[in-house]
Amino acid sequence: MGAPKIVVIGLGYIGLPTAAMFALHGSDVLGVDIDPEILGALRSGNVPVREKDLTAIVRDALTTGRLRVSNRAEKADYFVLCVQTPAKGRSADLHAVRAGAKTVAPYVKKGSTVIVESTVPPGTTDLVVKPILETSGLRAGKDFHLAYCPERVMPGNIVREIVENDRIIGGITKQAAAKAREIYASFVRGNILLTDLTTAEFVKLAENAFRDVNIALANELADLAEAHGIDIWEAIDLANRHPRVNLLRPGPGVGGHCIAVDPWFLLAPQVDARMITAARAVNDGRPEQVARRTLRLLKGIKHPKVAAFGVAYKGNADDVRDSPAIRVIEILRKAGANVAAYDPLVPHDLYPTQGLEEAIEGADCLLMLADHRDFYYMDPAIVARKLRGRVLFDTRHCVDHGKWARKGFEVHDLGSSRVLNRRTSRSTVR
Repeated sequence: MGAPKIVVIGLGYIGLPTAAMFALHGSDVLGVDIDPEILGALRSGNVPVREKDLTAIVRDALTTGRLRVSNRAEKADYFVLCVQTPAKGRSADLHAVRAGAKTVAPYVKKGSTVIVESTVPPGTTDLVVKPILETSGLRAGKDFHLAYCPERVMPGNIVREIVENDRIIGGITKQAAAKAREIYASFVRGNILLTDLTTAEFVKLAENAFRDVNIALANELADLAEAHGIDIWEAIDLANRHPRVNLLRPGPGVGGHCIAVDPWFLLAPQVDARMITAARAVNDGRPEQVARRTLRLLKGIKHPKVAAFGVAYKGNADDVRDSPAIRVIEILRKAGANVAAYDPLVPHDLYPTQGLEEAIEGADCLLMLADHRDFYYMDPAIVARKLRGRVLFDTRHCVDHGKWARKGFEVHDLGSSRVLNRRTSRSTVR
């Protein structure tokens, strides 16, 4: 038997590394995307998705000839849908999922396996994708296999986690799940666990809802810590020494394409899901809180300037999707503050940032909004030379506060009412 032929629909953050991994582990892979810029870049050997180590593996896959790209699908043994499902209010926008299924339907043959990786509400693969595929005249579970295998990776670590993390595969039949497992087993080192379609869809959403609720709890605890006059970062560190406690970190909000969106996809009209909706409200309200506190630090300053460090939604990544940092910046600007955004990782075409020196020139406040590793190693003495004021507000607890305080900065930390300065300086980063 020859190498399996796989068509991957969508060459973004998930589809491109998935296609490359299949190709590097012996499959004949066709990557399909409707964006001519993505296809043109890949044909030139350039990788449009910025992700650690991804360029190397994609170029290797293209060089072997086992990975090709096109704007049209072909007949194949496997079809993998890796298209985006953005939120539309509190619902999932399934336009791309439907379009992907329509793209695949004419090419499905007897014995083919169609796998959905896109994050979707429970029941979508069965109730939305299946009827579209069956316009081919073939029947799911009888003539072709249908499965759901959600991605479970974190931007910044996709190449490693796509291999090492456990995978869940739901099938319309047990045979369908087992058939899908065959190709993922070619490169996945983690456990591959089989279940039904809707359970697999539900689990993916439950995982991100758990993290959203946990972060919302951490954010509320941060507010309570400030009210009680203690340091939330010390409290979380001590609480997490308990063997059954794992509090996540507070911050200026939740972003990215998953945690800020996926919990809404779980909701059902007959269920009053108070905890999930409350968590979403808490986390969505964080940018406003951070902006208000920043404005209080600038009170009395005419024409205040803020140097905002980090526009990515998380540290050490260039992803700006649903970034709370950008929301904070927008709120501050609307309130009349001059905000200069600096991010060493985010390209200018993704968000209009400024160079470091331009951003800090004449600034009254440094506002840390993303915990990039680069920020920890910055020299506060050099930064201070360009500033008008020496106020640092760290919403990510990502720099050595003692070091900055000893250089004359007044340091404010999210989750603590204490103000650190040269007289009271001590390192608060653990």
